Amino acid sequence: MTHTALAVLFAIFIWWFSTGIVLLLNHMSRSAVAASLLLSSLLGLAALVGLAHTAEQTSVAGAYCAFTCALLVWGWNELSFLTGWITGPRTAALPEGSTGWPRFVESFRAVQWHELGILLIGVAIVAITWDAPNQVGTGTYLVLWVMRTSAKLNLFLGVRNLSEAFLPPHLTYLQSFFRRRAMNWFFPPAVGAASTYLAVLVLQAQSAGSVAQAVGYTLLATLLALAVVEHLLLVLPLDTTALWRWAIRQRAPQTPVVTSALDSATQRSNPAAFSAAKPPLVGSDNLDAHDTLFQIR
Repeated sequence: MTHTALAVLFAIFIWWFSTGIVLLLNHMSRSAVAASLLLSSLLGLAALVGLAHTAEQTSVAGAYCAFTCALLVWGWNELSFLTGWITGPRTAALPEGSTGWPRFVESFRAVQWHELGILLIGVAIVAITWDAPNQVGTGTYLVLWVMRTSAKLNLFLGVRNLSEAFLPPHLTYLQSFFRRRAMNWFFPPAVGAASTYLAVLVLQAQSAGSVAQAVGYTLLATLLALAVVEHLLLVLPLDTTALWRWAIRQRAPQTPVVTSALDSATQRSNPAAFSAAKPPLVGSDNLDAHDTLFQIR
């Protein structure tokens, strides 16, 4: 297997697996989420150290290490947001009929601290890798940042698939900031610009002066190609959660029990018989600690 093919497979696998792990951890119990946040924070700090260490390395291993470290840092950003630890000052749904600039301002307030955290970490990564020969880590973080910002803008302006299944229960209010429509005016130029830069990265990978440079450009190109695919999934009539069903626990909705006058009379006269005849709540076996304890909001 060539170095280029191996880099493509590595980027695809780590993108798919790391996304699933973040989703899986966020749907666990409160204690597990707290532990995952602590572990992710430690890994994020270690990844920053790793980026500083590999910035001066021009080997193939250095390219893979920088790419992985940048993804670990980004994973901390995503987990801190999805758990509700770092979001924004607005934690309630938008009122019905919100439009225009007020809708944009309130939507930004819902993710304000998260976006500021991404900016500060991005500045830190640029600073520790400044003028270094290995820029794979910085490039990886910037690709993730730009394409995720583009995805958020597209969700705000309106797309077919809003991917609500990715939102944990305590962040369902964010759905009010999304808009469902076939497409929006920003989508074509965003995908066009990303596809153009993707072609540039592919050409740079093909004309690289060393194997390490070719691997670095290939990792970035593959990540950007996956981001373009994610954008296309926003507007295509496809199931956007199919790749991560193993990480998203489906909760069966609870069916409210309506007690009639006859039920009330039966309960008063024969409580044991009433309890035996009473059907169980649908989905009651699926309730976990997350549903009852982890209510950040």
